[in-house]
Amino acid sequence: MGYFLVQCVCCINSPICSTRSLGLTVYCVPRKTFPYQYEDLRLFREEGIWNYSTMLLREDQGVLLLGAREAIYALDIHNITNKKAAVYWRVTKEKQKECAYKGKQSEVECRNYIQTLHPVNDTTMYVCGTNAFSPICDYMSYSDGRLVMYGRQEEGKGKCPFDPFQRYSSLMVGSDLYSATFINFLGSEPVVLRSSNTAVRTEFKSSWLNEPTFVYMDHIPESADSAEGDDDKVYLFFSENAMEYDFYSKLTVSRVARVCKEDMGGQRTLQRKWTSFVKARLDCSLPEPSLPPIVQDVFLLKHQNWRRSVFYAVFTPQSGSSRMSAVCAYSVAAIREVFNEGKFKTSVAVETSHVKWIMYSGELPVPRPGACINNAARKLGMRSSLDLPDKTLQFIRDRPLMDEAIRPLTGGPLLVTQGAALTRIVVDNVLALDGHVYPVMFIGTENGFIQKAVNYAGEMFVIEEIQVYEDPQPISTLRLSSTKGHVYAGSVSGVVQMPVSNCSRQGSCSDCVLARDPYCAWDLSAARCSAVSSNSIGSAAVQSLAEGDTSKCTPPEPVSVIEVNLVPGNNIQLPCRADSNLAQVHWFFSDRRLRSSPQYYVYSGGLLLLNASGSDVGRYACDSVEWSHGEMHNKTVAVYHLKLSPGLGGAEEEEEEGKTAVDDGVANSSGGSDIPSTTEQARIPGPKPEEPLLPETQTDGGRVAGLRVAVAVLALMCLSLFAALVWKVKRGVWCLPLGGPQESKAKTPVVEYAHVHNHTTSAVKMPEPAPGSPCIGNNNHSAVDFKGNGHPLFTSMADISCLDGLGYINDESEI
Repeated sequence: MGYFLVQCVCCINSPICSTRSLGLTVYCVPRKTFPYQYEDLRLFREEGIWNYSTMLLREDQGVLLLGAREAIYALDIHNITNKKAAVYWRVTKEKQKECAYKGKQSEVECRNYIQTLHPVNDTTMYVCGTNAFSPICDYMSYSDGRLVMYGRQEEGKGKCPFDPFQRYSSLMVGSDLYSATFINFLGSEPVVLRSSNTAVRTEFKSSWLNEPTFVYMDHIPESADSAEGDDDKVYLFFSENAMEYDFYSKLTVSRVARVCKEDMGGQRTLQRKWTSFVKARLDCSLPEPSLPPIVQDVFLLKHQNWRRSVFYAVFTPQSGSSRMSAVCAYSVAAIREVFNEGKFKTSVAVETSHVKWIMYSGELPVPRPGACINNAARKLGMRSSLDLPDKTLQFIRDRPLMDEAIRPLTGGPLLVTQGAALTRIVVDNVLALDGHVYPVMFIGTENGFIQKAVNYAGEMFVIEEIQVYEDPQPISTLRLSSTKGHVYAGSVSGVVQMPVSNCSRQGSCSDCVLARDPYCAWDLSAARCSAVSSNSIGSAAVQSLAEGDTSKCTPPEPVSVIEVNLVPGNNIQLPCRADSNLAQVHWFFSDRRLRSSPQYYVYSGGLLLLNASGSDVGRYACDSVEWSHGEMHNKTVAVYHLKLSPGLGGAEEEEEEGKTAVDDGVANSSGGSDIPSTTEQARIPGPKPEEPLLPETQTDGGRVAGLRVAVAVLALMCLSLFAALVWKVKRGVWCLPLGGPQESKAKTPVVEYAHVHNHTTSAVKMPEPAPGSPCIGNNNHSAVDFKGNGHPLFTSMADISCLDGLGYINDESEI
């Protein structure tokens, strides 16, 4: 394809970013890692409520509508700890008993999980819940700080899944609800359905949907400025068992499918079925040999010209032997080209009595199978899909699969990570100081982190990763408000609000520029890292996204010198941390570069002096060295001055053993009577440095030094283990079953609705968890995402009498 392909492989301990172009290989990591401790995070959760998995942003009303298990909330979009209103939609005891009688878990599965939240007009929403494996839908309004359920319940089969932990997707386009789910109790009958006055659905054929897992739906207005008089499309992303490959077991592949908005079904063939349903495989190849990765989430980055819109998709491996995840981008124009001009696959019988799928090379019927009604069809007298000839309909009924796969926009993955699996993604278009717009990806992980990454002219750069949950748990939902500048992350236990950027984390000019964050720039006049969109930022601002050029930054203030007393014969530990994950530490003693040797051991947490003597007295400087586009950026982060401890100046005093000296930031620890030396650690603000590893030695002197290091490490490890035990005893641990804690039957309400108006939760910014925190393992059911990116295209309704409901096919054989 001729594209410059960059792949970032980020594992926990040694993240690697490989560039597979011209044989080059480079290494990269998220530049900064921020643990869970920042005050700019907001957390909302309510006691006894779980599975905060459905979100609808109503920026026009200033609220985030949040669906959870048996609860719907209206939260302040600026601060989600402010609960403006809530309504509780619980199952009746009879429904719960009926569900349990069918073999489901009464306190987990037999509840009402809110799965659908879509706008109808300025005040009205359409909401559906699983209702103890008996899906049901209703209308809801928010106005004057009140959430009200209308109580006009409708059948939810085909619009909402039965199983609350089964992936599904839905979308509201105009007055029509598009849904991709399963329509039976057992979850064995998949369907892509449009609920409207002219409801249509997919065929119950494995060639259409073969044990699918639905992921995402969105609408593309392809009729806009269309020279062909084309129709709008609805695109669906999912995975399913492949039928086109000969494999010894079931092989799952990722797909994208589409249908035409004005599809009415056929007149005789495909009655009330899609005549435009076509699908193709998504290609997102990982760098190592593996089975095809599985799509987990998709986000549509819309453009005013729909042809330039891009789908960003997250993939994970389908085998347990690989821990890689990937992000691939797909152009709407490229997908459209495959569906409009590509070859089809067809099934043929072979001698081994099984079906094989090959490329169809015969003549295609006219009009083209799977195409929408356009100007060419209208010239043939076909005004709707009801006018299509049976030959065209029979072809697409038997051959909905395209032969060609959809290739990524860049020829391969934008980003590949190794370690915690990626789960969800949203993308924001950011206008930088250079006048260019950059797509910034926010990617959720299964251990509760959000990574922020951006592509600069083919170079993938991971700006930072932020831990948004104290206890590792999968992020099951991500939503982005570009206008408000916040990302909202949902999980089993709560919802977190995070700003798209926190420029104040970068404390110096060089740090701000090297972050290469399009949201931030260094304000020279105010001497701080500020948001680019802020009106307070001065005209003299520094930002270098492509190169990370810090030449315009003034030199930083010199760091203060820490005095350290040296006791001959002791081991001395001098802490120092690199300024970022991309930097390395370099140690200098009297302007001489130190490297690991039997005398000195340099490691990522600092410097260890072995068997110190009077010759080690002097100045030690630790520099954080970071490279950006071939330029070295050096920053001194720690300076120590070692001096002989008072009273110790002669050689005879070097023979004293077992003494402990503590003076001005020096901590010495003594082992036992058989330990010939002690380890001294200089006190420096910041986290405790990691324990040094033993250097390999070959000489007798090196072995003695190694023994001393081992003794020092053993002492430090014992102290660390003791501290860990004390912490665990004080903190306590408890685990939570999937779906939340067991609740007594006495608490099961009789009513179905309970309204709460203007009730404010006394939640604070990221409060401490209630006694312990749920430790919920990752599973196939916990990663649930129901994106509703439809737009409120309904005409304004004066009252509920105008809501006639969404058309439902009562005949189950016809759904």
